[in-house]
Amino acid sequence: MEKLNIALLSGGRSSEREVSLNSGIEVLEALDKSKYNITCYDPLTDIPKIIADAASINAALIILHGPYGEDGTVQGLLQLLNIPFQGSGVLGSAMAMNKLVTKRVYAQNDIPTPPYIVLTNKEPLNLDQCIENLGLPMIVKPVEAGSSMGMTKVKTQKDLCHATAKAFEYDHMLLMEKFLTGREITVAVLGNDHLTVLPVIEIVPNQGYDFFDYDAKYKEGESKEICPAEISEDMARKAGAYAMTAHKALFCRGYSRTDMICCEDEIHVIETNTIPGMTRTSLLPLAAKTAGISFTMLLDKLIELSIEEHNSKKHLKK
Repeated sequence: MEKLNIALLSGGRSSEREVSLNSGIEVLEALDKSKYNITCYDPLTDIPKIIADAASINAALIILHGPYGEDGTVQGLLQLLNIPFQGSGVLGSAMAMNKLVTKRVYAQNDIPTPPYIVLTNKEPLNLDQCIENLGLPMIVKPVEAGSSMGMTKVKTQKDLCHATAKAFEYDHMLLMEKFLTGREITVAVLGNDHLTVLPVIEIVPNQGYDFFDYDAKYKEGESKEICPAEISEDMARKAGAYAMTAHKALFCRGYSRTDMICCEDEIHVIETNTIPGMTRTSLLPLAAKTAGISFTMLLDKLIELSIEEHNSKKHLKK
């Protein structure tokens, strides 16, 4: 069988550039070289090269995180170039990237999510009112950022000003969210029209971390991931149902991973990721491995789904 020409996109312009580059290296290593000819592109510098090579590219793997990669911008470019790519299109990518949009979509679909307040950098900050509405501790984070960039757990009123300033470094809009004490879990969904819910993962950051922040995510040994999570079958089914509902409601395609807090007998959904971390030790590959899908097989499946999605739209009039 003739090899497919795969464009591997990593790096980019966002604050998560280094995470993306590291993920790209591991994806490149894991891809089956007997099936694919792989060319690496960094959208920070290589957009003209992607355009020039478009006619010869059979599919793209977007291993980008944050703005200018996960938010629909690169997806739109690849659609214009008629290149299949894994994961969600412009609409699903843009919706899931915006935490305010996802909150509203969750509410419309009866998905529980923690109470929140949204502020822009043009509005006055009323500390007393925010604390009165949400209580302490609370989480402050940019509306559009990933990997816990710009996120702070606020324990005192004094911390709130610093936390908002930090979040505004990443976005003009921030979200304050009630902090819920519970077990952090995440559930991945795989597929286009026929969806598979992968095993639930519980995330346990090491002592010294207030929550699953950037260092807890990416420093080796700083968190313990338990898969399948040691929760009841009923809770696992409920978490899977919420992940699938979120995936569909946000117009996700290919795959997604939805993060949640498990509080006693209730689950609260935090956010949905359209391009989850893709190193061998990342959460999605761990869930896939538990389901009997190796990292290489997972990448094969994502490429297959990207071409399937692309071909399903060929009949549409332009």
